[in-house]
Amino acid sequence: MSAPFEILGTDHVGFIVGNAKQAAVYYQERFGFEPVAYKGLETGSRDRTCWVLRQGKITLVLQTPMTRDHADIAHLAKHGDAVRDLAFLVDDVRKAWETTTARGAVSVMEPTVLEDEHGKVVLATIATYGDTHHSFVQRDGYRGAFMPGYESYTANKPAVSAGLEFIDHVVGNQGDGEMEQVATWYENVFGFHRIWTIDDKDVSTAHTSLRSVVVANENEYVKMPINEPADGLKKSQIQEYVEANYGAGVQHVAMYTHDIVATISKLSANGVEFLQVPDTYYDDLLDRVGDIEEDIKELQKYGILVDRDDQGYLLQLFSKPVQDRPTLFYEIIERKGARSFGKGNFKALFESIEREQERRGNL
Repeated sequence: MSAPFEILGTDHVGFIVGNAKQAAVYYQERFGFEPVAYKGLETGSRDRTCWVLRQGKITLVLQTPMTRDHADIAHLAKHGDAVRDLAFLVDDVRKAWETTTARGAVSVMEPTVLEDEHGKVVLATIATYGDTHHSFVQRDGYRGAFMPGYESYTANKPAVSAGLEFIDHVVGNQGDGEMEQVATWYENVFGFHRIWTIDDKDVSTAHTSLRSVVVANENEYVKMPINEPADGLKKSQIQEYVEANYGAGVQHVAMYTHDIVATISKLSANGVEFLQVPDTYYDDLLDRVGDIEEDIKELQKYGILVDRDDQGYLLQLFSKPVQDRPTLFYEIIERKGARSFGKGNFKALFESIEREQERRGNL
């Protein structure tokens, strides 16, 4: 069921965090994001502080509630630092809001026009899985740093880009038995289609497994794997996430680079911690994936994973969780034609995650 509006891509990823100023420094120093806009007490915002950071076409918005009765306090107490909003850039906010709410989405904010000397931005918001939102953003010709209500910001120490270009996909974890319902919701409400699926027969270890369906919009600028835990001998990493997050939510954001070795080299030097696989993973790599352009020794040095589908191959690596709870993490991905999501790497990835789970006492 197609939609009478177009999603042009991901506008931004919005977070609720305990200290936006310090979180902004983390993303600048560790991941190479440049602070570009700010909203807070100095701009007349009394109830919240927001920092906007950008790298390539990726925009992060870090928001901290400033009053004890702010609605985001409950979100912060329940989930800790977490993604709240996956905002889509659209050609027509009113059509997007009217269409999705008519098809069953719950409205959080009706279409609203924000305007300043730089132009206007139109916003609306609906609810999706867990406590996550989707905002619709229309910024035809807006010339400001982010949107009305924000001031441009220049850091006294410029960020050094790590080569991250755009968001490849965003993964949402669901409770057991909820995946199909959520995937169907995106089909019915947004007109998304399914492009990939795996179940516990495809990917599992001796202890844990998962099921996943990937939905995407018509032009596939937005791709969203929807995961749920599958029965195993021990607690899966999906179930660990759901328990630590107290419900469904965004598990990881995958960011694209055209040179994953250079990007991982920079991120590692900045102190980003990544999951590691045993060196034996590389012993028969070429037998499993065929010829690749990259130097295997370089891939092994950084623990970069490789997988192939019928369109080509991809390279990927996953960070450890970036907050105290074992919830949100990041994936760095480079595609050499592949359209899939690394099914051949899941077993090695799961085993690596299980080692971390065991250290946390959650396996």
